[in-house]
Parts: sequence; C-alpha cells; structure tokens
Amino acid sequence: MSDICPKCGLPKEICVCEDIAREQQRINIAVDKRRYGKMMTIVDGINPHELDIDTLISNLKTICACGGTIKDGKIELQGDHRIKVKESLEKMGFMVDVL
Repeated sequence: MSDICPKCGLPKEICVCEDIAREQQRINIAVDKRRYGKMMTIVDGINPHELDIDTLISNLKTICACGGTIKDGKIELQGDHRIKVKESLEKMGFMVDVL
C-alpha cells in the first residue's frame, strides 16, 4: 500500500505539493565579494520548511563543482555561478531573479 501525503491527500507517487511550493517561491541570486577578493553566489528566498534544502544545495554544488553552505536560510556557493544556478533552478521549476 502506498503512503498518503498529509498535505494534499494524494498518494506519494503522484503528490504535487513540492512542485506547487517551487512555483510559489521567488528566488533571488546575487554575487557578494568577500575577503581577499573571493566571490560568493548567494541564493535567497527559499523556504526550508516547504522544500528539502539539503538535497537542493547538494545538487547545486555538484552542478557548479564548488563548495557551499547554508547560512541564515540562504545558500552560499563559492565563486560566481549566477548563470549555472539560474539555469538549473529554472529546470527544477523555480521562479528566479538575478540581481
């Protein structure tokens, strides 16, 4: 027997809760210059309560081939990866703004 999603009441195989959460969030991507001239790509606007942010950051770090972390609900990636991050998040179904 398949499990039932507590939010929408559909079986887990056809649950659309995470897809709806992705479409409703507005994500901002910016670049910040840190110490010693190092660049950091900051991804802001992701609600960690609606999505699995650990899986998302692992995917982004793999795509960009860089290190990164989560601080204060923001994803920080080492280097300037605005274009790669924007393309990959749009493929995942997010609405993205680049600052």
